[in-house]
Amino acid sequence: MITSVLVANRGEIACRVFRTCRELGIATVAVHSDADADALHVREADTAVRLPGAAPSETYLRGDLVVAAALAAGADAVHPGYGFLSESADFARAVTAAGLTWIGPPPEAVEAMASKTRAKELLGIAPLDPAAVTAADLPVLVKAAAGGGGRGMRIVRELTALEGEMASASAEAASAFGDGEVFVEPYVEGGRHVEVQVLADTHGTVWALGTRDCSLQRRHQKVIEEAPAPGLSAALEASLLDTAVRAAKAVGYTGAGTVEFLVADGRAHFLEMNTRLQVEHPVTEEVHGVDLVALQLAVAEGRALPAEPPPARGHAVEARLYAEDPAAGWAPQTGVLHRFELPAGDGVRVDTGYASGDAVGVHYDAMLAKVIVRAPTREAALRKLAHALERARLHGPATNRDLLVASLRHPDLADPARLGTGFYDRHLPALTAAPEGRAHAAVAAALAGAAARRGRFGGGWRNVRSGDETRSYEGLPEVRYRPARDGGFEVLAPGGVRAVSAAPDRVRLEVAGVVRDFEVAEYPDGLVCAGPYRLTARPRFTDPRERTLPGSLLAPMPGTVVRVADGLAPGDRVEAGQPLLWLEAMKMEHRVTAPASGTLTALHAAPGRQVEVGALLAVVQTEAQEDQTV
Repeated sequence: MITSVLVANRGEIACRVFRTCRELGIATVAVHSDADADALHVREADTAVRLPGAAPSETYLRGDLVVAAALAAGADAVHPGYGFLSESADFARAVTAAGLTWIGPPPEAVEAMASKTRAKELLGIAPLDPAAVTAADLPVLVKAAAGGGGRGMRIVRELTALEGEMASASAEAASAFGDGEVFVEPYVEGGRHVEVQVLADTHGTVWALGTRDCSLQRRHQKVIEEAPAPGLSAALEASLLDTAVRAAKAVGYTGAGTVEFLVADGRAHFLEMNTRLQVEHPVTEEVHGVDLVALQLAVAEGRALPAEPPPARGHAVEARLYAEDPAAGWAPQTGVLHRFELPAGDGVRVDTGYASGDAVGVHYDAMLAKVIVRAPTREAALRKLAHALERARLHGPATNRDLLVASLRHPDLADPARLGTGFYDRHLPALTAAPEGRAHAAVAAALAGAAARRGRFGGGWRNVRSGDETRSYEGLPEVRYRPARDGGFEVLAPGGVRAVSAAPDRVRLEVAGVVRDFEVAEYPDGLVCAGPYRLTARPRFTDPRERTLPGSLLAPMPGTVVRVADGLAPGDRVEAGQPLLWLEAMKMEHRVTAPASGTLTALHAAPGRQVEVGALLAVVQTEAQEDQTV
């Protein structure tokens, strides 16, 4: 019987496993890097063991350190979570060799399916030979053989880019999974990503717990998932379930796993089998009324599953909340979560590894939380999840919250026939357009600041009026206002905006006859939050030291320079869009390209260099600038 479990992972999955263990009366052990010393999963565990260092390769990917931590803490079982070592057969063997219980499939099954190349060979599907790919084969997909989550994956549409994209994908995969093997397969445009949750015991029973649709993706990482997958024919759904069960039985699988498919034109194409829990497993739990972690523990203890899984009831949808800016190429964001409140309860489930006051760093994935709802119908679930996200108070780094809300209300998501992995390729600009309410939030924030200053320094309306006051925020017009006779403020803005009342933490505006309340909070780092809107205050005076040369390429995020384009040196001619260097942040590679054609006049980046956001990486003097100097 399992009495103490170490989770070889971090963040929300560690917290999720700990929650189930507490309910079952099982002690918990966390491992943590130095960067995670004060993380929520560490605070929630009964015992914690430090893994010295910060990078994944030094900590969570060190199986020897994790096993040693389990033994030192007196754990008798190891749960791998997902990511990191969860699909490492060598790690599974090391756990069992140490006399610990491995809460996962046999190493042989992990080996057979965790490598996508070997899984395809097992099912008789051969990857493409990169040397034999021609223009007629394009587009193709470069994919990491190990791991998942979109890391080590690239779509290639130009034959000349194949070699470079394979190198980039390999480097990213090696960093994320400790395995740089990549392969090439045909890329199916416009398909749906559908998967089947399987669960198998050691007595020969294999469950197929329905389907999930995970088609809404960015950078090959899932953003919104749901169960069951809508709009599938009965025959196609039966075929998917049958194939998943046969794949699990073919490798003697036990525990929880996922078989993934790309569905297009009524046909299913096998993608891979993930020999672990998936991030989106909660939607399956919600519709089938099960706890997959508890079932994993039961299987690891040798208990038998019932002959048939519980039936599905209702519909569940999950949204992944990320610290990222979708309008800026999905750039990950860092900083302190001053206020992090998600409306859990009343049919809303929140799985997270963060709390108010925690910091989002550069070393790991940018996912902050998963918000899941279940409702009797798909329409009701989509509506409820959008409303729950709107009510969240997220004061800190930029997030994809507004994008999620807009996505959940988009007509293409409402119609299963229009689902597909190209959703954001088609709709991202419209979905990231600034909402009109943001301008009103800026007015509210400005008046709240003025009310705070009035409270601190006194003052108010005077017979001899001084100049109008102003406040400005990034991406918005300047807000102008002046003290009024009644002690409030007169807003000098178009659109019929009138200040009804203003206090340092709450402002009421009348906008075209409609009264709106804004709760306002301002922080020392320049962040201002008004209602659901996040604003960045512009400084009243610009520091001359912050000026940069025209053509300067600044680091869009803190990270590490992992490589520079081969042979690139100052004096080289570069073309607009040409990749110059690659940054790694939050386990993803981010390409920095030339903004225009011209001459590279400075290169400050070098492999291995740690950079902060805004650091000068390179300078490209454009052709227009060159003409001006002649």
